[in-house]
Amino acid sequence: MGSTFTLPILLFLLAGLLVLAAIEDARTRAIANAKTAAIVLLAPLWWWANGLSPWPDMAIQIGIAAAVFALFCIAFHFGLMGGGDVKLIVALSLWLPIGAFMVMLVVMSVAGGVLTAGMLIDRRIRRKPGPQSPPIEVPYGIAIAFAGLFVLHEPLLNTLW
Repeated sequence: MGSTFTLPILLFLLAGLLVLAAIEDARTRAIANAKTAAIVLLAPLWWWANGLSPWPDMAIQIGIAAAVFALFCIAFHFGLMGGGDVKLIVALSLWLPIGAFMVMLVVMSVAGGVLTAGMLIDRRIRRKPGPQSPPIEVPYGIAIAFAGLFVLHEPLLNTLW
């Protein structure tokens, strides 16, 4: 349905938004709602460009996003993730088919673990004085963006060649 021109533009917009979200999270430990909203609002254009039908294709994407939201709200409730991270994961779930989304979650988990380990090592090396150090605030948006870009790397590169 969509043109061969529309798909690359949407992919590069998503990639750019993910990079901007990662940079913002690294700097401020927050992801602006506007970036996540843009990703969410571009998803229906992505569906249209890929020829998804309203039923069942788009309904499945929305259902997956609802399930992801419920699952990651639990992680947020227990302080395991920030609200911006949850919103970014849910926004990405609107773009990715279930198989690609599962790969993204695995890559995100590994990247988040590496990021956390790196921050713990950095803290240990710098060893700040005091009876108890505050907990590390991991900018998990970096891991989410990395995983999203990892899953999108093939379609992104295919548009360039």
